[in-house]
Amino acid sequence: MRIWGFVLAAMVLASSAVSSPAAMRIADDRGGQIGHYLSVFAELRSSGERVIIDGNCLSACTLVLGMIPRSRMCATGRARLGFHAAWLPNRDGSPVTSNAGTRALWKIYPRSVRRWINRHGGLSRRMIYMQGRDLYAFVPSCSRTREIQARSRTRYAPPRYQGANAASYR
Repeated sequence: MRIWGFVLAAMVLASSAVSSPAAMRIADDRGGQIGHYLSVFAELRSSGERVIIDGNCLSACTLVLGMIPRSRMCATGRARLGFHAAWLPNRDGSPVTSNAGTRALWKIYPRSVRRWINRHGGLSRRMIYMQGRDLYAFVPSCSRTREIQARSRTRYAPPRYQGANAASYR
């Protein structure tokens, strides 16, 4: 009987073991409504998950820079962020710049990102892109992140970037 008690205790302990946090992969995200992205990224921030930017992250998707801690993000060589002013459709469905939406974006971006945007023409109807070295100034490279973690003497096991532990987000 005592053996079954130990087996049951071992099963309970094994089932409650904490696995490494999953990673959300952002690839080919064209953006959308600001409120939706605020909600998604707020939930992601509190979950402890890492974010991998692995392709286009455009429009409202760029809010990731102000919502997720830098230490929990990385960007691959394919990562590209696209910024523009917020807009709403008018009665005909044509885009009309939303000053309130653009101000909301502006407040959420970190100051360093706002300076980069200003140096590249500011938020307007025209999309401006951040990638490569410019992007790595704000978001660490995923390959560099893995290299640093591999040299680390801690017992931390980073989440896998592919496979069952990585969630796709499009």
